[in-house]
Amino acid sequence: MRVGLMTREYPPQVYGGAGVHVEYLARELARHIEVEVHCWGTQHEDHGNLHVRGDEPAPSITGDTKQKFKAAVDAFALNLATMKELGEIDIVHTHTWYVSMAGFLAKKLYNIPFVLTTHSLEPLRAWKAEQLGSGYALSSWMERTAILDADAIVAVSNGTKADILKAYPEVDPDRIHVIYNGIDLNQYQYTEDKEALEKYGVDTSRPYVLFVGRITRQKGVTHLVDAIRYLPPGTQVVLCAGAPDTPEIAAEMRDKVETLRRETPGSHPGLHEQVTKDGGHAFATGDPTGRGHNVVWIEQMVTKEEAIQLYSHCAVFCCPSVYEPFGIINLEAMACRAPVVASATGGILEVVVEDETGHLVPFAADPVTTFPSDPDQFARDLAAPITALLTDPERARKFGEAGRKRVEAHFSWTAIAQQTIQLYQSLIHQ
Repeated sequence: MRVGLMTREYPPQVYGGAGVHVEYLARELARHIEVEVHCWGTQHEDHGNLHVRGDEPAPSITGDTKQKFKAAVDAFALNLATMKELGEIDIVHTHTWYVSMAGFLAKKLYNIPFVLTTHSLEPLRAWKAEQLGSGYALSSWMERTAILDADAIVAVSNGTKADILKAYPEVDPDRIHVIYNGIDLNQYQYTEDKEALEKYGVDTSRPYVLFVGRITRQKGVTHLVDAIRYLPPGTQVVLCAGAPDTPEIAAEMRDKVETLRRETPGSHPGLHEQVTKDGGHAFATGDPTGRGHNVVWIEQMVTKEEAIQLYSHCAVFCCPSVYEPFGIINLEAMACRAPVVASATGGILEVVVEDETGHLVPFAADPVTTFPSDPDQFARDLAAPITALLTDPERARKFGEAGRKRVEAHFSWTAIAQQTIQLYQSLIHQ
């Protein structure tokens, strides 16, 4: 059997959970079957059963690179171009709307089964119009067309399955299969190493709250920044946050951190840039007194090894997402024995166990945007359990240990790959 995996993200160009998912799924599938990965980029690799072929968007498809809809048009164009590059594949499997039409077209042109994994749903991400402009209509059309035509839809959580049926009630529930995201248990585990902390200016003598993710409405990082003022004096917060969706949200993030700095007693004036040894960048509010909050903002994408070190030594990991079909970052944190405080939404409810591996924070959501209807209350509600764990290190340690055990028991890539192959076989043999 040879599967064609279609994805926008693949190493070294990975910026989100979908890219992480495809990287590890492809590697694990290749232990058992032939895998042909088609992705955005210049990759061209062959390792045993794993064959990776990258393709890049044309530099000026729209004629104006300033148009927000360019990303959606580029995606559609590459979906068409991919059809010329397909080898002898038995089944096509897409990940995210960026490549969903590639699966749709492969099914029509090559008469092969089409599997679609949804890592998020466009109808539930109204804020994408801020990023894609009028291209949001195109991305929504591509997703809808593909979902309604796919032979099987993989939902990464039961919550995502419910969301699919809500957003696309025409879909037969029997076509939706829940297969969780996974984690590499050998790679993601606690480490004593602290080089990354020193590199980015984290004060290793003080506990810190950690966020890892993109600067996007979905990940809710601005809500965590708003919550900092409600944390105990002396709290250190490390924001490993880059790849902003738009210049507007990047500016909003910077304004919020600057405002927090102005409100912090003992801070040095300004948001200070720190140039790391390898030429990277981080920013800090710089509070040498220990009375105020210290915010370390790492804007660049960190390596896996650096992320593991940051997870391993944080006092609390916070995932304030306002929409999260699964939330693989919570698995990464739990695998490194970090206690988690996360918003009670989507697939997070199936990963984090309240008062066992961490705390879940509910919020009243706007019915259109899914944003918290009372942002200040959500900020306060995030701060309360974070504070509780900061002031009870032993409880935090127990949560971290329980998190590692839960990840080991339920989220290994070996089991997930086997479930995926079984799904392929059921479609091919129909």
